[in-house]
Amino acid sequence: MASFFSKLFGRGGGSATPAKAVEETEAYNDLLLVAAPIQEGGQYRLAGRIEKRDGERVLTRTFIRADLFSSRDDTVASTFRKAKQIADQHGASLFSDGVDSRQV
Repeated sequence: MASFFSKLFGRGGGSATPAKAVEETEAYNDLLLVAAPIQEGGQYRLAGRIEKRDGERVLTRTFIRADLFSSRDDTVASTFRKAKQIADQHGASLFSDGVDSRQV
């Protein structure tokens, strides 16, 4: 019983940080799209980021969606479609605030 509560509340018993997932990238216009699916049990959650170089700075816009997929490849493909959609809908305003990193 104690080991159950230890695992539940993060005291002992196993690693608290999951292994870093492999990310995939795709160029789109002057942006770099990064697919970073989040594994949840036997499924993958759609997650990624859009990056833009501004001189020495890299501006980043991250996104996580509710969509779950059983295949990692399907998740990556959908992430790239979603990233392109976000970039097209927001246009130049996506990075116009000059903030280094934020969620969209």
